[in-house]
Amino acid sequence: MNIKSKNSQNIVAPFFEQPQVETDVIPVREGVPFGIKRVFHPEIGIGGAYGAWGKSYDNEALIPLLEDHLGKPLLKEERMNLAPLGFVHRHHGPVLSDDEQLELEVEVGARFLREAAKANGWEPEEVEGVLIGMTGPVSDDYTEKIAKKAGIPESAIKISVHKACDSSMGALHLLLNPDLAVHQQTKRNVAKELFGKKVLIGGIEGLSRVVMKSRDISALQLFGNGAGVIGVIPGQTMKFLVGKPHEVYDEKGVLTVAMSYPHSGQTKVDQSMIEFSQSGDNHLRFAGLMHEPEDRISSVAMASPMGMVKLFVRTGVQVVFDVYEKYQAMMDEMGIAKQITVGIVHHANLKINSLKAKQLKDIGIQIPMPWILSEFGNVSAASNMIAFLRQLPLIKPGDHILFDGFGAGTYYDTFAVAF
Repeated sequence: MNIKSKNSQNIVAPFFEQPQVETDVIPVREGVPFGIKRVFHPEIGIGGAYGAWGKSYDNEALIPLLEDHLGKPLLKEERMNLAPLGFVHRHHGPVLSDDEQLELEVEVGARFLREAAKANGWEPEEVEGVLIGMTGPVSDDYTEKIAKKAGIPESAIKISVHKACDSSMGALHLLLNPDLAVHQQTKRNVAKELFGKKVLIGGIEGLSRVVMKSRDISALQLFGNGAGVIGVIPGQTMKFLVGKPHEVYDEKGVLTVAMSYPHSGQTKVDQSMIEFSQSGDNHLRFAGLMHEPEDRISSVAMASPMGMVKLFVRTGVQVVFDVYEKYQAMMDEMGIAKQITVGIVHHANLKINSLKAKQLKDIGIQIPMPWILSEFGNVSAASNMIAFLRQLPLIKPGDHILFDGFGAGTYYDTFAVAF
């Protein structure tokens, strides 16, 4: 699936047409196409499900859709050369009423939870935790709704994480690392609560709904729907090694995102931009401050693709470097000659990832970072999870891998795990 040339769109089949992808039509309005694939690695005991919903658009077919949305032709200079950025397809749903959109996304989310549990050989009633990362939830209680519809017990801990594209990695880091400062902030250590338990965790992103509330030309071309959910038993099937969260407010508004979730919109000096809230005993929310679009109407706005590169690469390289140094120190202390096998990196765009890999190589860090999401577009918090599930068959027992998440805000979660 790796992008190899500018003509890659000729060799990458749409996701719905790929082997072992199960397709269906969700009966909302005229029907919404849906595709899902289950993956399981029997030797390490981890599996999950990933996929998308809505019609699949290649780079040429996308243009008429966006022109219809904008009500005007796209100028030649407005059309992005998407294949070199790593994207040849993405999924968009129809325009729906608010009630229809909620019905659709709850059904989608419940299906991903059920199929991810099934991939792991679990019944929904066995699941004790559900952590979902998402940029713009369709409702404040989305995680609760999909867990209930999937048949997961009311007693299970439900956690919603909103850190834009870093949301699912923020959720996984939260689950695995009991030493994160955020646990002290909330006075509730969910990593300790869920240690050794069956947990479903992922990113579910209805980005078609989100970006179609924007007039931003770049965002409209880059983003699409997607989801990936995995099942883990913290401390058993996946063990935390070292990691680092990092946040730095995007003062310049290089990538602005509306906060369609509860957040005061304020932060205090020397305090985290993450706000914690709780609904009842079992639904927790970790919500990140965003620099919102100036018009207070748009859902997302990007200053420029080059600005995105500068925003995420410079700090991203430093965060990976810091984690890599911690990892090497841990291996030295344990007397183990081990290396990180692969990096599961957020697929923002291929130029960002390639430049990041180059700069890391220049400072002596060579970790393979495969590009494997060309037929989804940028699917934000779903990105790392889909990439992990696609890489999963190649992972061996005992491997160490690096998760590298980053997103608007700006937020970074980079950590190494062992199987």
